[in-house]
Amino acid sequence: MTETQQLLEQFVSVDSSNIENTNHLIHMCNAWLQQNNIETTILSNQGYDILIAKIGKGDKKIILNGHLDVVPAQSKLFTPRIQDDKMYGRGTADMKGGVVGLLLTMKRLHHLDLNTQVELHLVPDEETGGQFGARYLCEQNIDAQLVICSEPTDLGIGVQAKGILQFDLVIKGSAAHSSRPWEGDNAITKALDIHQRLLNLPFAKASSELYACPSINLAKISGGDVYNKVPDTCVMSYDIRYLPSQSKADIIQQIEALTHTQLDIHLTGPPVTNDLNHPDFKLLQQYILKHSPESTAHMFGQHGFADTRYYSAKGIPAIEFGPSGGHWHGEDEYVILSSIDTYTSILVDFIQHYQ
Repeated sequence: MTETQQLLEQFVSVDSSNIENTNHLIHMCNAWLQQNNIETTILSNQGYDILIAKIGKGDKKIILNGHLDVVPAQSKLFTPRIQDDKMYGRGTADMKGGVVGLLLTMKRLHHLDLNTQVELHLVPDEETGGQFGARYLCEQNIDAQLVICSEPTDLGIGVQAKGILQFDLVIKGSAAHSSRPWEGDNAITKALDIHQRLLNLPFAKASSELYACPSINLAKISGGDVYNKVPDTCVMSYDIRYLPSQSKADIIQQIEALTHTQLDIHLTGPPVTNDLNHPDFKLLQQYILKHSPESTAHMFGQHGFADTRYYSAKGIPAIEFGPSGGHWHGEDEYVILSSIDTYTSILVDFIQHYQ
């Protein structure tokens, strides 16, 4: 059994959908790094543990970021199984496979004479928002030239990510007896009309080099209480992922002007806005193609978001780059084992020659 497979099996076998087990995994990684003579520090933030490891020297720094928490799953998904070159199980792709790649990268780089500082950040709560892990770290006085987050990207480079805007929209009407609906103002039918008009607002039609459109999801709708009454209230709950080139304030203004109603904001998060022509991204592409000639090493925009957004908000170029896999958060989640080794080799070569 290879070290890659051994580490990944150990990690996937831990149900890290809760903070107790995630903290346990953080300490497992800490012990492994210390056994390999790598300097580590454990920080604790409101019961959430964070692991920082450091190697190298020099004026430039690369941060490697990974999370060890997973979304909840049936217990059987925490018994990893291997078929051909794939390991199946919760967290294999998202993102314990990537974390294994980061650990092995640190081990291999530690034996080299590096002219670049490398700082590993392993965090416990990306799947639930990242406020106790990556966000907390980024509230400290950190700096780097580049952040690589090992989310599964099939060895491509997630160079941008959409921002997030979640809100509730309360539509008011007036009640009446359902046998005389013309005497009322049906809040549900008003809401449905507003939804169609919202989809035609200017922000909804925007596009960019990496994105055809924003993501607009009417996630929940609630209205009415009995059959024989015209509903006087309807609540629509939206999850909008907007383009890096768009303004959250402008989107809110457009929707409020349409509805004449103030939005009840639930959650916001900034987009990741990187320059596609950044020389570090171009250099990384070269090393991807060197170690994986069949790869396109393409740059793309993520529709969701990851912990990269916290580093990006600090002005640090932050990308998603990780091994190959599929069906993350699903019952058939898997990672391609050989891609973890390829990923490790790419990172080692790239960082070793980083100037």
